[in-house]
Amino acid sequence: MSTTLSPAIVIPAASTRWIQLGLGLVCMMAISSPQYTWALFTKPLTGSLGAPAAALQVTITILIVLQTFFSPFQGVLIERFGPRLLIGLGAAMTGLSWVLASFATTLPMLYLSYGLIGGLGTGIVYVGVVGQMVGWFPDRRGFAAGMVAAGYGMGAIMTTFPIANSIAAAGYQGTLMRFGVIFGIVGVTAALFLRPPPFLPVAGPFAIAARDTPTRTMLRTPVFWVMFVMMTMMSTTGLMVITQIGFFAGDFGASNALVLGMAALPLALSVDRFFNGLTRPFFGAVSDRIGRENTMFIAFSLEAVAMAAWLLTRGDPVLFVLLSGVVFFGWGEIFSLFPSTLTDTFGTRHATTNYGCLYIAQGIGSILGGPMASLLHGYTGTWTSVFAVAIGVDALTAVLALAVLKPMRRRLLA
Repeated sequence: MSTTLSPAIVIPAASTRWIQLGLGLVCMMAISSPQYTWALFTKPLTGSLGAPAAALQVTITILIVLQTFFSPFQGVLIERFGPRLLIGLGAAMTGLSWVLASFATTLPMLYLSYGLIGGLGTGIVYVGVVGQMVGWFPDRRGFAAGMVAAGYGMGAIMTTFPIANSIAAAGYQGTLMRFGVIFGIVGVTAALFLRPPPFLPVAGPFAIAARDTPTRTMLRTPVFWVMFVMMTMMSTTGLMVITQIGFFAGDFGASNALVLGMAALPLALSVDRFFNGLTRPFFGAVSDRIGRENTMFIAFSLEAVAMAAWLLTRGDPVLFVLLSGVVFFGWGEIFSLFPSTLTDTFGTRHATTNYGCLYIAQGIGSILGGPMASLLHGYTGTWTSVFAVAIGVDALTAVLALAVLKPMRRRLLA
């Protein structure tokens, strides 16, 4: 059953597509903990394996790099074999990575289990679920992509305290085993009920009618590479902040300050995680109404302004916490705006593989963000230079959205 939006646009029945959105959200939440609760395991793993902190952190780097750089290949497999099999396999691999990590007695074993298997598993699920949702919601593509992306960004909120309590009570090995089994079962069960979306035209008042473009053809278009560069720029600036917030909190005098009776830095991290998730469906829904590039300009400009205000008021712990939330509210929406814009432009039939190619930009940002911030700070001796670069890049990306991407997309699809 389906309902008609216009003579040319057919929307899947609500009872079907909202169920699919719920299932996709569950799958995303099931794979969020390996990245977002990693910090809870670093201390016990360091003591157990006798490894230096820098060597241990290679584990999470492997996970993030494999999650992003293999996404085009994973997208091809999902489109060929269907979402149930591949997303279910990804969820199983994610759970298995924690189970195997519970037996790790050396760093290579941890790299192989938590890093390699976990990275490949989470990558399959992430790219696959986003690719499914932009197909099921041609009229609310930004909102749908934002909802499942928020599930990945905020899913670990539900597991952070249980995992921390379990580590304290049963040790990290028992925790990895127990929660690995839970994540695997939950993710696989949800994936079993996923269905491929129908291949529908683009809908919505600001959408541009797109043809289904094969990935090879898409990669030859300047529009794709403009989006790729823009997403890389935004990923890099956001990750410059995410990876260094603890360091410049100390320089700003916020590390030991109290806000509402709570330590400022942990409170800021909690606020950041909440707004980093909330912004994804919010700005995604806004873009469904006022257009993708218009929303990009607003959101990216918001991050630039918030970072400038954050820098100028760095001595105030209360504003440090509040403005950190605004910064992330202006950043996290890239995970809803870019996949929806890409699918608006190149169609739904190859949406999963196409987004897999674009998602590599997040991997590049994860490689550049932290080291670039550290190098700038080391060279200049101040965090002001780091903020200045991030603010400038955010502002430039906002301008590119309106001045370059918007007219290029219209010319391509005219």
